[in-house]
Amino acid sequence: MNALTPDIPVIETERLVLREPRLSDLDAMVAFYAGEERTRFIGGRVDAFQVWGRLAGQIGHWALRGYGMWMVEERATGAPVGRIGLLYPATWPEPELGWHLFDGFEGKGYAFEAASAARDAGARLFGLTGLISLIDPENIRSQNLARRLGATIEREIEFMGHPCHIWRHPGKLSLIHI
Repeated sequence: MNALTPDIPVIETERLVLREPRLSDLDAMVAFYAGEERTRFIGGRVDAFQVWGRLAGQIGHWALRGYGMWMVEERATGAPVGRIGLLYPATWPEPELGWHLFDGFEGKGYAFEAASAARDAGARLFGLTGLISLIDPENIRSQNLARRLGATIEREIEFMGHPCHIWRHPGKLSLIHI
């Protein structure tokens, strides 16, 4: 990266690489955000200009917080799989472990593999434990992943004008503001 952005750690698993967001990820993100089904639980479809802002925000989150969302790619092919990692925008109640898989990559265990690695890195590298995941009550796939990761529903809140469940991941919360 450069002087304005931090060194983003690269996390490798058996099948995946979690790495820094890059301008070359823009096309995969535009395709993801163009789909109604893939985005319905994260605010819906957005145009290419708005996706540019989200990519810039993803990079900026790393600069502002010292941690953030990784782009996930398949080790074997380099294909972009999705975005998984740690986010804590100003309006969030606590740091979150979040995930978005791109079309065609669900059902392979990638979300579990990457989310487990991101959660471990959050604790080991940034002191973030006891993370939450904000999940729409209708998002069964994300609920199933949270449950598989050992998270449990803590409570329901209204978040950004919609009902939302806070799922708590194992571990005591330890906030470190970088």
